[in-house]
Amino acid sequence: MKKKKLISLFMAMGMALSLAACGSSSSGAAESAATSAASEAAASSAAESAAESAAPSGEFAGTITLGVIGPMTGTLAVYGTHVSNGVELAVEQINAEGGVVLDGKAYELATDTKDDQGDSTECLNAMNALISDGVELVVGSATSGCTSAITSVANSEGVVLITPSGTADALTTEMDYVFRTCFKDSFQGELAAKYAADNGYTKVGIVYCSADTYSAGLRDAFSASCAELGVEVVAEESVATMTDVDYTNQFNKMVSAGAELVFIPFYYDVTGPYLVPQARQAGFTGVLLGCDGVDNTETTIPEGADLSVYNNFYFINHYAEDLAATDVSAAFVSAYKDKYGEAPNNFDALGYDSVLVYKKAMEAAGSSAAADVQAALADTSVVYEVASGKFSFDETGTPIKSGVLMGYSYNDGDTTVTKSSIQALEVE
Repeated sequence: MKKKKLISLFMAMGMALSLAACGSSSSGAAESAATSAASEAAASSAAESAAESAAPSGEFAGTITLGVIGPMTGTLAVYGTHVSNGVELAVEQINAEGGVVLDGKAYELATDTKDDQGDSTECLNAMNALISDGVELVVGSATSGCTSAITSVANSEGVVLITPSGTADALTTEMDYVFRTCFKDSFQGELAAKYAADNGYTKVGIVYCSADTYSAGLRDAFSASCAELGVEVVAEESVATMTDVDYTNQFNKMVSAGAELVFIPFYYDVTGPYLVPQARQAGFTGVLLGCDGVDNTETTIPEGADLSVYNNFYFINHYAEDLAATDVSAAFVSAYKDKYGEAPNNFDALGYDSVLVYKKAMEAAGSSAAADVQAALADTSVVYEVASGKFSFDETGTPIKSGVLMGYSYNDGDTTVTKSSIQALEVE
């Protein structure tokens, strides 16, 4: 995308990237001068003015590198590549607008991207490589399992980690270096159970992977919320791995138990080719309800498949372009389509949001040092206006935000399934 066009788009996002009053300190190439309490207000005003006019010709005082970790290859590559797309778009826009302004000087953003292949060991290797390179601010990983492999390293080494889509509750804890731009599994499970209750489903089933952090955590949250809402779990079946390809027995039991809705916390790579078709083949005609991990299922539907089986297949998600009604979201969607030639999904948005959050935190702190950025992010009073909406962090570094319900549908004569947003979801 041409620089002039990027500047025009990014000006529409002005308030989303304005300074917030958090903390201050310094780091590496982006050192900020200490100021006395008496001069803080003047310094803040000067920084805001500098942010509007710094580096108009692309001349930067230095470079701040963001590490990016995710599955760029392998069966979960759609997650990593879309997170990376969102990150790169945000970096491109920020640099075109004048960079990150610290102490009146503009710094260019750059990225150092590592492929974890969806594997925890590779993710740890990637994190260690970034730390060896001196990177202090990291976006990643895309999955809860991989992210859980690097949270302790982030905290022990003092490296800020923002996971765009790692939803497991335990990933973030109070006052540490780990944050996220997605909601957490317990909230996602609550949204799913509330959807079931609100729509009159009194008998539900669960098919999940007992050995997976993501799947088991969502099962626990959904089951607990169903009990609170008076929704009966009439059948529950598990598989051994997230890559199982046979769900026939599990859905035979769902049918026998009379389940009207079945909760399926899996990833898109098995829902498209295996889980959904086998559920229908077993005679289950009710609602299949997944979570954010099944987004992109449409990319894994086998050629020649009976597309009608994907009707009544819904999922909880973080973002839908027509339901995220902010100026930032509108500008993001337009810029993404211009750059990549397609509509963004939730992983694009959450990767993009992670960079916007970093920019605001750095400018509020007047520093790119990990300790200073962490302190800025830990300020729960700050409101972030990003592509997926508006949120503040809670005391654990998890956004307080709403979700959306999305679904797949097929009409006779269509050549593909249609993915669309249905409604915004909130827990009262």
